[in-house]
Amino acid sequence: MSINKNKAVILVSAMFASSVLLSGCGLFSTEAEKKIDPPKTVSMDNTNSTKKDSKEAVAKTENAQNTVNTELYLIDKNGYVVPQTLALPKKTSTATQALEYLVDNGPVTDMLPNGFRGVIPAETTMSMKITDGVAHVDFSKEFKNYQPGDELKILQSITWTLTQFDSVKSVQLSMNGHPLTEMPVNGTPISDHLTRSIGINIDTTDIADITNTKPVTVYYIGGEKKGSYYYVPVTRRVSNSEKDNITAAVKELIQGPSQKSNLLSEFMSDAKLLEAPKMENGQVTLNFNENIYGSFEDKEISQSLLNSIVLTLTEQPGIEKVAIEVKGKSDLKNDQGKKLSAPVSRPEKVNTGSF
Repeated sequence: MSINKNKAVILVSAMFASSVLLSGCGLFSTEAEKKIDPPKTVSMDNTNSTKKDSKEAVAKTENAQNTVNTELYLIDKNGYVVPQTLALPKKTSTATQALEYLVDNGPVTDMLPNGFRGVIPAETTMSMKITDGVAHVDFSKEFKNYQPGDELKILQSITWTLTQFDSVKSVQLSMNGHPLTEMPVNGTPISDHLTRSIGINIDTTDIADITNTKPVTVYYIGGEKKGSYYYVPVTRRVSNSEKDNITAAVKELIQGPSQKSNLLSEFMSDAKLLEAPKMENGQVTLNFNENIYGSFEDKEISQSLLNSIVLTLTEQPGIEKVAIEVKGKSDLKNDQGKKLSAPVSRPEKVNTGSF
């Protein structure tokens, strides 16, 4: 390395040992990895730049302290109700604020990801109180100013947004102080206690007799290109004869989304479970054949595929972690070369960024 005699040069070398949590969407952890940063050279000319970086770091820290990451169920350009995690200003009532940020042309406008829009009709105001796990929401008369095609999406968005909070188990709706037993435009019936059991992005493709089926929610991949992908929850109908909901969900993931949809799945069609899922202490273990590999040559599993599995199964009651095996072996790695030896938990928030 050459030294400029006209300038003082400070050579700073720093070695850091840090545990890195890796995820396909900034969400999922794998094995801790140690990294060593290369030496950095700082000249006197970099003083202003260093001060600027320091100020930006402080501003970023202060911003993080004054915001709270919240899942908002918004509508993407293909009409799907999709969770997007946004940093909202910290307030006493986070749940009420989440609803306010669902209003079209409201405070969420400048934060919306490309192609997304608010769900609740513009200029709608609301009040909410939570009693014994029930969120009682009263909307203003503007709540009825929506397109008929958005009716179910509005119900789903409100219910799924509010039930992310531990204090909310179900939701009751009213408008101008009058309880809503049905939606005001298309008359969709409303239960006294709305829960996630109402489903989301409901897909009944190829279902002739819905009465002999039950719902299962799975997560497919939406978006236009890698780098802007996100996870989309879809409620499918499966036969009542399928006794194991875990197996049923995995089968739906492998089958993939409807061909009429704009969604994707990274499962190979011939991937399958080699045995029944094992459930113990909140952890489910899945043993797949080798067709779960995205790369047979390197024997790697797609991280986005793993994320879809974890999001799907932890949506079911009692499941907190997912462990993956291939032909009984757990010594696996993802498509980023990271080991997958530990079971994976559901992230606190979904769709916090790109893959």
